[in-house]
Amino acid sequence: MTTARQFEEPITNLYEVDFLAWIEDQAQALRARKSSSLDWENILEELESMGRSEKNALRSHLRVLLMHLIKWQWQPQKQTKSWATTIRNQRLELKYLLKDSPSLKRLIPEMLPDAWNNAADEAAFETELPISTFPELCPWDIDTQIFANWWSE
Repeated sequence: MTTARQFEEPITNLYEVDFLAWIEDQAQALRARKSSSLDWENILEELESMGRSEKNALRSHLRVLLMHLIKWQWQPQKQTKSWATTIRNQRLELKYLLKDSPSLKRLIPEMLPDAWNNAADEAAFETELPISTFPELCPWDIDTQIFANWWSE
């Protein structure tokens, strides 16, 4: 089996030269409990990056879901199967994301105002309705309306 060490690169250079080889090398060092072989700085950076990616995914799915719920409620005459599919898909993606990382749920109240504002802005652009058409704050309850199988009248 070829190991990342066979590249004969120092750990940090390996990180810069071949990311996959660096990951494999670090995983091998972790399995062997060789803390002296770990690239602590880059491992920390990557872990923090992974956390940001999870948060960004939550924010993105929430924004897209809200935007389609806004369009669904404020333009009922233009409701399409595509909008319904997007709403269902975003709810499903959020469900899986929160199942894999339940601690993300605590961030939703903090993210909701920005997600709502961005969703309302996008919905105003797409629907050509004035942004003042939509409430300043999200009018829906997170659990019963946003994540549940709820559809506005």
